[in-house]
Amino acid sequence: MRFTTWLVLLVTLVLWSGNWIVARAVRADISPGVATVFREAIAIAVLLPFVWLGLRRKIPALSRRDWVVIALLGLAGGGPHLALQWLGLHYTTAASGVLYLSTTPIFILLLQVPLGDRITARQWSGVALSFAGVAIIATQGNLQALTFNLGDLCAIASMMMWACYTVLLAQRRDPLGVTELLTLVCAFGALFMLPWIAYEAFTGMRMALSARGAVGVLYSAIGSMLLAFAGWSYVVQRMGPSRAGATMHLMPAIGILLSVIFLSEYPRWFHFAGIALILAGVSLSSSARTKASSAFRSR
Repeated sequence: MRFTTWLVLLVTLVLWSGNWIVARAVRADISPGVATVFREAIAIAVLLPFVWLGLRRKIPALSRRDWVVIALLGLAGGGPHLALQWLGLHYTTAASGVLYLSTTPIFILLLQVPLGDRITARQWSGVALSFAGVAIIATQGNLQALTFNLGDLCAIASMMMWACYTVLLAQRRDPLGVTELLTLVCAFGALFMLPWIAYEAFTGMRMALSARGAVGVLYSAIGSMLLAFAGWSYVVQRMGPSRAGATMHLMPAIGILLSVIFLSEYPRWFHFAGIALILAGVSLSSSARTKASSAFRSR
């Protein structure tokens, strides 16, 4: 059983990391907006037969607050979040993009401040270290230039949105099951993508779905969303959220390895320097938070 759990975990992390590689590989074959909307549509089509009866029963009981939170989840974790990833990978390498995954805990920490959390001096030091790592990667080690690659900015914005999604999950009060919620998040995500699609059509971006683009979208919907989602649920149930969550820091290493194998995009010195600072910052801020939480519980 333990071997199976770790195997499922590895496959899940590879599927998630692979989404960055696929998006980079098919960037010329499909626009970010079209890729995102098709991904959401496929996920809804697969999930809807299983959740339809539950949604029919539970939707009338949703309050206005429930709908607001679900809509915000669709905005932060649905369409625009993924579209920013796909757009960013038009301008930056998969190796750079996937490294920003490790900034998510820092953004989550900062987003907790408006909700009443206090950040200690040690945590602020961790935040500063992580952002120094981000700056090194985004400027490709040339900090004096003070110019940031558009693709890196899109990837960072995507991680900020995912952090918002994570924080918003804690604000839920609705009675929806996990797959029921995912279906509605995808629906709202597709809805929020309509202005993006309109802009792409107006500016003449490639709207047709080529064969390579279709394969990329299928992977994104089936592999990195549905299969990885199911695998993650399996792992969390058997390992617990804390142990499982800590393994997500393996994703940048997996992503870089995949980018070397499939895209021949090799990491450079600033990738290693940047991720070292980011992980050091995350470790510093997380350990401080753990100690503070332990002290609070002991009172």
